[in-house]
Amino acid sequence: MATWTPDIATQRLHSQHLARPDFRTPADVVRWFGAVQAQDYLGSLYAVGLRLREGTQATVEKAIADARIIRTWPMRGTIHFVAPEDAPWMLKLLARRGISSNGAMYRRLGLTEAVFARAHNVVVAALHGGKRLTRLEMYRVLEAAGVRTAGEQRGLHILGYLARQGLICLGPRQGKQPTFALLDEWIPAGRRLEGQEALTELARRYFVSHGPATIQDFAWWSGLSLAEAGTGLKAVQSDFVNQEVDGIAYWCARGARVGAAREDVHLLPAFDEFAVAYKNRSAFAYPGKVEAGLLLGPSIILDGRMIGVWRRTLTKDSVVVALDLFVRLNKSRRAAVEKAARRYADFLGVPLVMPE
Repeated sequence: MATWTPDIATQRLHSQHLARPDFRTPADVVRWFGAVQAQDYLGSLYAVGLRLREGTQATVEKAIADARIIRTWPMRGTIHFVAPEDAPWMLKLLARRGISSNGAMYRRLGLTEAVFARAHNVVVAALHGGKRLTRLEMYRVLEAAGVRTAGEQRGLHILGYLARQGLICLGPRQGKQPTFALLDEWIPAGRRLEGQEALTELARRYFVSHGPATIQDFAWWSGLSLAEAGTGLKAVQSDFVNQEVDGIAYWCARGARVGAAREDVHLLPAFDEFAVAYKNRSAFAYPGKVEAGLLLGPSIILDGRMIGVWRRTLTKDSVVVALDLFVRLNKSRRAAVEKAARRYADFLGVPLVMPE
């Protein structure tokens, strides 16, 4: 067993490329992680931007518009960014299992196989030839064809089902609304990984980019069962080192860096991979602030630890960043937090305003 006693949180700053953001393109970021949670659209743009050597919100949105990164439902019933070549095999490995788990809800809403088949045909006809429609436009098309979308988010469940089947994905925004496109038309032919090969690739991608992490973390992130997660880890474990910390086995890539730069501060968006990708989030939580909603919201991270939360308000010509700190900061740490806030404003391309 390797001699390895890292600080888990600061180690993750390196594996997640927060301590040293050195990726050149949004696609490089997404490919590294395998999948980046993207249900909070504006927050997810910055989650990618935080890992770029240089980049703006426009840079990330252009990658979406150019199909360099794809926004779809590959795991946990939640929207993620994935690389276009990874979308087909990830959907096949992970997303379709969510369909069976939603069976009772589908039955309650009257979403039968016949309804889904009808919706499939209607959507193909509406989007064929490179067309893109917003969600409301999709609902109108379905309703006109006799597929009811109103009530208990019935329309959204239909679109989610078709996305998990690999028929559609989210395209670029039209105004403030995302559009839908046919996945096979939107991306080039993807990798065709099957079964164990796909499971092995997913495990390798997760532990390289998220380590130190446990098998329970991997199962949570991917939506796999513990047995499946264990099979994936077993296939790649020779490429990793493990160490028990408080009786728990953590896995990390060989030769991974340990430690973070002094006064290393980040303003993380909601659902950033640094927080959401682990079942046990105690490594970065501030004592007494372990509520799930708080940990998954916009957080202020100092040397791998959560020291507060933040919120942003967009005005006509600036962004206002307000802080709610759990600790008192000395002058240098306060300056580091303000520098992190300026970085966010620069990403948006607007001036920063910070209330006293």
